[in-house]
Amino acid sequence: MTAAPNRTRRRNRSGRAATKEPKALDMGVLPRLLGYHLRCAQVAMFRQFNQRLGNYEISPPQLGALVLIEANPGISQSAVAGALRFDRSTLVQIIDRLEGRGLVMREASAHDRRSHALKLTEAGAETLAGLKIQALDQDAELADDLSEEERQALIGLLRRVYDAPES
Repeated sequence: MTAAPNRTRRRNRSGRAATKEPKALDMGVLPRLLGYHLRCAQVAMFRQFNQRLGNYEISPPQLGALVLIEANPGISQSAVAGALRFDRSTLVQIIDRLEGRGLVMREASAHDRRSHALKLTEAGAETLAGLKIQALDQDAELADDLSEEERQALIGLLRRVYDAPES
């Protein structure tokens, strides 16, 4: 049997093994890219959303769908997909999950037999009432460092980005 190599570790003043400070990461061009900052903001928002609303077991896209369905009873899946900027197949998965939980129901559309009219169930309306309160509180927390004027300016700037005509 051979002896294990003698490994010495530096210890800090508390007696714990010291860890090396990681080298500062060169971010390259990322800090100059709007998309990078939008993604970072989205990650921060989704993280806080999950911390605050995690007990509801609902995702931000599902919340968006519930809000649109409540505000527009009988709305088509295509209209929800367009408003949330999802392709139809993604939205079908979202609606399937909501329907499976008894929050949404699909009915045959009175105007187009090829599409479904979406409505909240009673449980969906009750769940959404609590979700909206929590979502509004979460949004206020997230924008806590912004004045109301800055918040509105940010919303306006973001709208200009996502409503810009595609070239």
